[in-house]
Amino acid sequence: MLTFKQVEALYWIVELGSFDAAAKKLNASQSAISKRVHELESTFNLEVFDRNRRSARLTEKGEELFLYAKELLERRDQIVERVSAKEVLVRRLRLGVTELTALTWLPRLIAAIRHEYPRVIVEAEVELSSTLRERLADDSIDFIVVPGSTTSEAYVTTPLARVENAWMCAPDMVPAGGPIPLTAISQFPLLTQGNASGTGMAYGRFLQEQGVHVKRALSSNNLVAQIGLTVSGLGVSYLPFQCLQPLVKEGTLGVIETDPPLPPVEYSAVYRSDHPYSLTREIARLAAQCVDFGNLLFQPLQSQPAAQSGPQRPGRKRAPARK
Repeated sequence: MLTFKQVEALYWIVELGSFDAAAKKLNASQSAISKRVHELESTFNLEVFDRNRRSARLTEKGEELFLYAKELLERRDQIVERVSAKEVLVRRLRLGVTELTALTWLPRLIAAIRHEYPRVIVEAEVELSSTLRERLADDSIDFIVVPGSTTSEAYVTTPLARVENAWMCAPDMVPAGGPIPLTAISQFPLLTQGNASGTGMAYGRFLQEQGVHVKRALSSNNLVAQIGLTVSGLGVSYLPFQCLQPLVKEGTLGVIETDPPLPPVEYSAVYRSDHPYSLTREIARLAAQCVDFGNLLFQPLQSQPAAQSGPQRPGRKRAPARK
C-alpha cells in the first residue's frame, strides 16, 4: 500500500540529492529511507532509482512517479491548510530575511504568526539577498523578505515598504555648504555593501548609471559592521535613514545631502507560485501588516511612531511649531 512516508522519502531524496540528506530532513535513519524506497518499488513493481549510478538518479519511470509524488504532497498540504483551523494547523515555516528586517521588525512578524497560528513552528534565518533567492528557488526555504522584486511567474511578490537611505558618516566629515553633487561622493572613502546584497546591488547600479566612479571603497555584507565602521569615521556609507535618526539627532552620525539623492529601496515578500494555497500567502498578509523599518531592536522606540509622524527624508526640515 502506498503511504505518505514513502512519497515523502522519494520527494526529498530527489530534491536534496541524496538518501542521507533526505533522512536528515525527515528525522529518520538512512536505512529507514532506503526501506521506504524499496517498499515503493515493490508496490509498483519498478525501479525508482538507477542502481548503476552512485548518485540518486531517477529511472524514466521513477521520474514519472516523482512528478505524481510532488503533486500528491502539494494536494495534501492544500487540504490540510484549507480545512484546518488556524489554531490546529501544524507545520514548519522556513522564513528567511535580510539583516535590516532582522534588526527591525522580524520579532513583530514572528509574534503575529504565533498569535494566528500557535502550532506553526517558525524557523527564521538571516542571510544575504542572493542566498535567500537561491534557497527559495531550490525550495529549501518557504518565504523570504528581500530588497527588490521579481517579475518571474515562478514567484508571487508582495510589495511591503520602501526604505529611505542616506549617505552617512562621522559628523566631522560632513562638508559645509549644503548638498553636494552626487559625483562628489567619490571623493570620500566609501563603505559599501557587496553585490550579494540586494541594496548593494541596487546602489552599485545606481552609482554607475549616474557616472559616479568609486575610487576608494571597503565592502561589507554585514549591516551592523557597516554602521560601526561609519560611526568610527572610516568612511561614508549609505545607511537606512529612518531607523538611524536617533543616532543622527544625538550627533553620533552625520548626513551628507547629495543631488540627486539616493533612491529608496523597495522591500518585498516573495514565495513560490507553485504552492497557491500555501500558508505563505497568509504570512505575506501578516508581513504587510507588521512591516516597520523605523526602529532598530537595540534602540528605544521613538516617541512618535512612523505611521503617525511620517519619515523625514534626509535634508528636509520641519517648520517650527507656532506658539
